[in-house]
Amino acid sequence: MPEEKGTLFTTILFLIALVFLGGLFGGILLFLKAPVSNAGRPPYSAPSRSSRPTQAVAAETIQANASKALISALDDGDVNVDAPPTGVFNYGGSTTWATLRDKEASAFHSAWPDFQLRYMAPVAEPPGSGTGISMLLVGQLAFAQSSRPIKPEEYEEAKRRGFRLEQIPVAIDGIAIVVNPDLNIPGLTIDELKGIYTGKITNWSEVNGPDAPIIPFSRPPEAGGTPEFFVKNVLGNAELDPTVKLVNDTTKGLRAVAANLGGIYYASSPEVAPQCSTKPIPIARSSDELFVPPYQAPLVSPDACPAQRNQLNIEAFRNGDYPLTRRLFVIVKKDGSLNQQAGEAYARLILTDQGQQLVRQAGFVNIR
Repeated sequence: MPEEKGTLFTTILFLIALVFLGGLFGGILLFLKAPVSNAGRPPYSAPSRSSRPTQAVAAETIQANASKALISALDDGDVNVDAPPTGVFNYGGSTTWATLRDKEASAFHSAWPDFQLRYMAPVAEPPGSGTGISMLLVGQLAFAQSSRPIKPEEYEEAKRRGFRLEQIPVAIDGIAIVVNPDLNIPGLTIDELKGIYTGKITNWSEVNGPDAPIIPFSRPPEAGGTPEFFVKNVLGNAELDPTVKLVNDTTKGLRAVAANLGGIYYASSPEVAPQCSTKPIPIARSSDELFVPPYQAPLVSPDACPAQRNQLNIEAFRNGDYPLTRRLFVIVKKDGSLNQQAGEAYARLILTDQGQQLVRQAGFVNIR
């Protein structure tokens, strides 16, 4: 009898041990099969890429694919351009180029690591087309990016210094007008815009809006190609009214409009149309013509942003239906130096099929 109890006790212990070892072995197998990325992940980890808005992920994917296509084409020799010179080349100028600048510089550097582009901002003045061309004239830049053509006096200054300037068009841009999201306004004509910025129209009720004072904002006209374009093509070279509040850059302009119900500001469409803090409005050449928005209708409400953002009305920019469009230029110093070679190579790369694809993905219109 004692022997039978001992045998039964031993059998029970053996079964318990088997169950324990089986569970332990199964747990080890499950751990080994689990994805490495899940190991040690805290419960408060940041959202993964897949949890971000589909629209934003799709846009980034398209841009990345465009950049990869350019790099691949350059590596395979499918882009018919001469190799750029070796060295570090400073460039800068128009703030309008900001959405395009990093994408192209990164793609070009990946294809030619020895062709190094370094963006240089002015020290004492706001960045812009004018300051970029000035820096080019005095030798601070190898080439400049501009959202306006070269002025006669800039051609003359280059001639005085013993060289020529050349402007190479590479893209088309649209200027967007933005207001406070809570302002109910159907749109503005070019004449109404002129009236606002020359001080003749001071209340939104004068242009089919609410009874609220208009607070116009602008960058200094002499600082960049965008305000120079606006003064020439909208104001007819009339001066900004003293009541126009000047801001040094578009970020400050957008913040000011967002903080003031009567605020209004203008800038390059890729910079401002997709923003959540302000609202782009349609523009008409005259009261007899239809309003054309700088965005693809319907307008995305601020409540839906940033999960959704306004997409640019590229087709209206391309066919000229939108009233405020202009060309973007690479400005090259024609002096036979490596800097000239760098600027010309940069422009040629932008004008390749792959470079123009990056232009489109940055929100501009390709010109070829």
